[in-house]
Amino acid sequence: MGKKDDKEKTKKKQKHVTTSNYEFLEEYINTPSPVGFEYTGQKVWINYIKPFVDVVETDAYGSAIAIINKEHPFKVVIEAHVDEISWFVNYITDKGLIHVKRNGGVDHQIAPSLRVNIHGKKGIVKGVFGWPAIHTRLGGEKEQNPKVETVWVDCGARSKSEVEDLGIHVGSVITYQDGYDELVNGNIIARAFDNRVGGYMIAQVARLLKENKVKLPFGLYVVNAVQEEIGLRGAEMVARRIKPDVAIITDVTHDTQTPMINKAIDGDISCGKGPSLAYAPAIQNKLLAFVENIAKVNDIEVQWRALSRSTGTDTDSFAYANDGCPSVLISLPLRYMHTTVEMINKSDIEATIQLMYETLKALTPETSFSYFD
Repeated sequence: MGKKDDKEKTKKKQKHVTTSNYEFLEEYINTPSPVGFEYTGQKVWINYIKPFVDVVETDAYGSAIAIINKEHPFKVVIEAHVDEISWFVNYITDKGLIHVKRNGGVDHQIAPSLRVNIHGKKGIVKGVFGWPAIHTRLGGEKEQNPKVETVWVDCGARSKSEVEDLGIHVGSVITYQDGYDELVNGNIIARAFDNRVGGYMIAQVARLLKENKVKLPFGLYVVNAVQEEIGLRGAEMVARRIKPDVAIITDVTHDTQTPMINKAIDGDISCGKGPSLAYAPAIQNKLLAFVENIAKVNDIEVQWRALSRSTGTDTDSFAYANDGCPSVLISLPLRYMHTTVEMINKSDIEATIQLMYETLKALTPETSFSYFD
């Protein structure tokens, strides 16, 4: 490959750099936002996006809706979800050990030895997921795998009353301590990139619209929804409330390049190769073609996958709400989903932001997504 080709490649990469505020992403990611208790993370998001929109509204369960051109009858949504998977305190033993119950699809197999924050009535109490040392298991009972009923949290207390004196109670939420960090080649890791990186990206789209003084010919609703991890509940409420005409959803999807993943089932998706578009019944095909064309015109590399009956994302809630809403899903490739070391690539973040931004600039109320025009 010659120098000219190298320069052209560099130009294309630079075209999609949006000088994103990764300090905000780090703060947002490191702020706990467990399912049903999202308000701490949501406050960080609201404070960041306020300068870029006309108004921010919230609903009874904590979804946030940042709005531009609220009075316009044609409504477009860009959406992500704010909640992160976590645990509930379920039972406290007489010896002060805490047994847990899932709050969302948290993986019990990764829990042993991880550090946690227990959110009690008196504030955060630190603890760890305990597990017997390998020495005590060798030659004894058959090797055991962690199960929800066999993992426990130890906060250092010696009795149930000591635990309760710390403000910990049945129903207290437990989140992992692990936070944001950077690796080589533009890769970053954290817990809960699923899907607070989506909230980060839609906030960056709002920032770009404001800074570049883009006048949209429709009402834009930038939605950070709650309770996606337990059945798309927040998006369902918001979709009914807004009744949008078009919905663009962003979430994460599986990078399938690591061991123990079957590409015949999960497709061929890679971090660093751009956002993923998908075919699925809930995804409106003409809107998908519109977004695909935006990617082509703007030299944004995309990847493809096929989904089955549902997307498993908030796309489903918007697509089938009210009288039906043309909806599309733009996914960010991610490794190690629902662990404390979810990995994504900055180049994919920038490309996804750019794709949503350019799509909004090209969209008008006259854009038809009817199959029969």
